Amino acid sequence: MAGRDEAAPEGAPGGAVAVDVASEPVFWDVPQAQTYSGYLDLDRLLGAQHPRSAEHDEMLFVIVHQTSELWMKLCLHELRAAVDCIRRDELAPCFKMLARVGHIQRQLVQVWDVLATLTPFDYSSFRNELGRSSGFQSWQYRLLEFTLGNKNRQMIAVHRDDPERYALLEAALAAPSLYDETLCLLSRRGFEIPDELLQRDYAEPYVPHTKVTAAWLAVYHSTEANWDLYELAEKLVDLDHRFQLWRFSHMKTVERIIGYKRGTGGTSGVAYLMKALELRFFPELWSARTSM
Repeated sequence: MAGRDEAAPEGAPGGAVAVDVASEPVFWDVPQAQTYSGYLDLDRLLGAQHPRSAEHDEMLFVIVHQTSELWMKLCLHELRAAVDCIRRDELAPCFKMLARVGHIQRQLVQVWDVLATLTPFDYSSFRNELGRSSGFQSWQYRLLEFTLGNKNRQMIAVHRDDPERYALLEAALAAPSLYDETLCLLSRRGFEIPDELLQRDYAEPYVPHTKVTAAWLAVYHSTEANWDLYELAEKLVDLDHRFQLWRFSHMKTVERIIGYKRGTGGTSGVAYLMKALELRFFPELWSARTSM
């Protein structure tokens, strides 16, 4: 029998063979500015978790929400570039960006599964430490909704004490959304889009129009001639669908953990989240399905 400190024979059941790096030209002495930790700024990133209680599960709560904010940051990065591509009528790179957003959305949905391991008892042990902080106050989430087209001026009031974020949200509120730019593209391609939609106050909520539905139906009925627009339409439907899954997973996770208590940010909690499930970013793409 091999001694405790002896390596197990190669291929032995349950044996662990150390990887030999002696012949690898590893850079053992690396300046801090060029290290993995330095490049990723890990000291700051991993030092940004500050649970306010001694409860074990608060770390989970903090990391789940911080991770979601990082994924949202990447979503916004990709969507801004996608909007620029649509504006320039360069759809091929736009498709790659929207596909990447789709993969990010899957991560955002799955993170709720991790948070759902938190029991009502676990959460109640540190919930009071949150005070009035709430995901409702996530400026990145609001920016994401504005970028996609769900405009609501009331929502930025909670950020009025943060001038920089407030200005950022005001600008996004007034700017054309991803869907607004898509409708402009349809118009440039010769589809009949009403002028009142192309030259409107973008800060106001979008109101669906039957002529936009007709334009999408024309795209779907002649896919060979409009293949890139057809593909764009399906990418947008995917994006909208996965956003709904994210909202639904959020709502069910909250329901599972706190039931029907009021949210820490003052909303009605689950009842409020259920209202959001009715929202659609690209309504005519859904209504067109009924008419096909």
